[in-house]
Amino acid sequence: MKINRIINSLLETDLYKFSMGQAIYHQFPGYKTTWSFKCRNKDVKFTEEMVEEIKEQIRAYCQLRFTEDELDYLDNIKWLKGSYVDFLRLWQPRYEDFEIGTDAECGLTIETKGTWLNTSLYEIPALAIVNEVYFRMQYDYDELLQNFKERLDAKYEALHTGKWYAGVFSEFGLRRRLSAEAQELAVEKFSHLNETLHCASTFVGTSNVYLAKKFDLTPVGTMAHEWIMCVGQGNHKHNPAYSNWYALDAWVKEYGVLNGTALTDAITTDCFLKDFQLTYATLFSGVRHDSGDPIEWGEKMISHYESLGIDPRTKTLLFSDSLDFERADKIYRYFTGRAKVAFGIGTYLSNDTNVPALNIVMKTTACNGQDVAKISDTPGKGMCKNPEYVEYLQRCIDWRMKYER
Repeated sequence: MKINRIINSLLETDLYKFSMGQAIYHQFPGYKTTWSFKCRNKDVKFTEEMVEEIKEQIRAYCQLRFTEDELDYLDNIKWLKGSYVDFLRLWQPRYEDFEIGTDAECGLTIETKGTWLNTSLYEIPALAIVNEVYFRMQYDYDELLQNFKERLDAKYEALHTGKWYAGVFSEFGLRRRLSAEAQELAVEKFSHLNETLHCASTFVGTSNVYLAKKFDLTPVGTMAHEWIMCVGQGNHKHNPAYSNWYALDAWVKEYGVLNGTALTDAITTDCFLKDFQLTYATLFSGVRHDSGDPIEWGEKMISHYESLGIDPRTKTLLFSDSLDFERADKIYRYFTGRAKVAFGIGTYLSNDTNVPALNIVMKTTACNGQDVAKISDTPGKGMCKNPEYVEYLQRCIDWRMKYER
């Protein structure tokens, strides 16, 4: 490797990977998935040297194992069970599950195939590796880091002085961070925000479990789109327009009232609301926004809670789509007093420099040998290799929305 090891702990992933992982282990251990990498930036090119470095970094990641100290930490998260922690004691990443090449417009292809238990855990470290390799090898990293620090200081000061109010917010930037060093600087910086008595904004934690452990913060995260896609569409007997119902049902079986923030936009929020009726709306503590207009979405969720006789002020609206503090401030001021409002802020905290951040993703593209897809509230955020399957999924959704009573 030409760069120091990027991933140094198997805790260096987002918490929702363990939340979903436990439910996968207990309910869907035989499911198999394919994950595919995509770079949405049209002007980004990965060189062969970068691709070789990414391979070496992933090989190094695959040599890691959980330590007993790390397992003890996971065991003390109240909704994680000893049976899953024991599985993780034996678990190791497999380099053989990765296929890495150069046959893409951006110069980099990554695909992972294997059990859902394994491949789900690869997504976040792989994206973090790709990001850091790219920025270290494409630019003067020291200059980027200095620029990052200057912007970080300015953000902190803006919250500290009350220029912006971000309410309750968490750091969600692991997958698209400039580097491990940069993300740690951001998390450490904002962890001191709460020590300032007159600061109205509250930093509650990070999705990065490794950094949450290191800085004694709350690890944050519940579920991702993969959960709804694979649970709802991985069983080929299911009607995919009911993906949310199957996913919510399986989640409640695993966690009851614990760990309950429902993701709404896997197959559009309107279709989600068909299944998010009184039982689930009561059991889940809130909902997460990840696409579409945030104000329109928030109004829709408040109206839905009210239609069910639930006071929306008892529920959390968690916003996590392309946020900065200015947007968070506007959203908070709009909804304050009408619901609990929280924010998960990613790239803006972990990779804000004078160079545009990468817009890269790894998504489930198949489950149990069949295509899966999401149809979010923002066109273009989905990713599926088979447009005919997307058309089929859309027809199922359209039929349900039009004819179901």
